[in-house]
Amino acid sequence: MAGFRQEDVELCYEMKEELGSGQFAIVRKCKEKSTRTEYAAKFIKKRRLSSSRRGVSREEIEREVNILREIQHSNIITLHDIFENKTDVILILELVSGGELFDFLAEKESLTEEEATQFLKQILDGVHYLHSKRIAHFDLKPENIMLLDKNVPNPRIKLIDFGIAHQIKDGNEFKNIFGTPEFVAPEIVNYEPLGLEADMWSIGVITYILLSGASPFLGETKQETLTNISAVNYDFDEEYFSNTSELAKDFIRRLLVKDPKLVTASVVTKMILKKNLTALQNQRFMHQSEHARLFSELAQQEGKKESLKWKYFS
Repeated sequence: MAGFRQEDVELCYEMKEELGSGQFAIVRKCKEKSTRTEYAAKFIKKRRLSSSRRGVSREEIEREVNILREIQHSNIITLHDIFENKTDVILILELVSGGELFDFLAEKESLTEEEATQFLKQILDGVHYLHSKRIAHFDLKPENIMLLDKNVPNPRIKLIDFGIAHQIKDGNEFKNIFGTPEFVAPEIVNYEPLGLEADMWSIGVITYILLSGASPFLGETKQETLTNISAVNYDFDEEYFSNTSELAKDFIRRLLVKDPKLVTASVVTKMILKKNLTALQNQRFMHQSEHARLFSELAQQEGKKESLKWKYFS
């Protein structure tokens, strides 16, 4: 594979502790021997036979690598190096050590108006950049939104995991069933043509969670979740939204629409972010102990997410 270094990765990098794992990948902290800079090494298990379901196909690996090579943005993880051996492709990635946004929210004593606004603005900035290159992430969710350093006043967001991302090309109809059910758009559930707009639906779900600590479509089963999404069945329960302004609710409504052509990152950024999102700073959020409780409950619900995932590589 062009551009993939064939030498032993451990000649160049000192491997350290495991940071996480998925169905076909393991991520370990590593240190570049020549510079002593720390990175994250993602070992992706290669599929040996085209008929096998074990491992990741070469086409999928190449697609992820090509997308990572093309992007360079302060709110998106960066690719540093690539190695390949008989069993794995190893991506040397920027080390993002602040943990998942989801965990940060679950542990947080309170979420201020400014923090919620800044998190959402960074997410939109990163997605707007991707969409400017016709790249759809297709798996936006709190677990794939990480903090570079959670111990600073205004943590920087990093979008990660481009395992199912695609570059959308005009004239080429693309359909697939993938992603994490709780966050996917109706067009994925209904096996309809997909575009960049599917990411905007996911941002609507993430915004709902940011403002409430509750998940809008999560059901007791995967099928119930998918039915809720297809029917756009959600509400603003007073238990979670009693102190949330109509302006903030309208922001979510504009994102959670079944006609995907009505919403784009550029439209949201220009028409909503500059006007409505700034106004979110004027609303009062729920009491801090209640916010922490709701996120803790949601975190426990999300413990079931492994069984709900369809396709997730990191």
